[in-house]
Amino acid sequence: MRAALPHLLGRPGASIVTISSVNAKLPDPAVIDYCAAKGALSNVCKSLSKEFGPRGVRINTISPGPVQTDLWLGSDGVAQTIAKAQGVRPEDVSAGAAADSPTGRFTTPQEVADLALLLASDRAGNVTGSDFVIDGGLISTI
Repeated sequence: MRAALPHLLGRPGASIVTISSVNAKLPDPAVIDYCAAKGALSNVCKSLSKEFGPRGVRINTISPGPVQTDLWLGSDGVAQTIAKAQGVRPEDVSAGAAADSPTGRFTTPQEVADLALLLASDRAGNVTGSDFVIDGGLISTI
């Protein structure tokens, strides 16, 4: 972001959208490093939004819950790793994770991309320093 910012200054509609995670606010001892990194990313983006918002650059984050990608569903993904540790099937792990959200399913990559596109567009022209959770209602706090 620091390398891109000088090129974005002075450009109408300049925007940065990063992908964080619900784990930025939902610590999990099984993935401490991931949670810490996503928490740091969200914090950096909020700080940069305050620094560069007055200079015309909007910076926002998207925090997905489980997404239908290899990170969760791949051969070395979260479901497979948990399944091996617990002696269950990966399909059961992923089904359980999906059932944890009110929508009962994982977010699709396209849904995350659509949200990123909206945030980068002029339709979100006065949105900066915000974090958008897309998790099917997984996080139940306000």
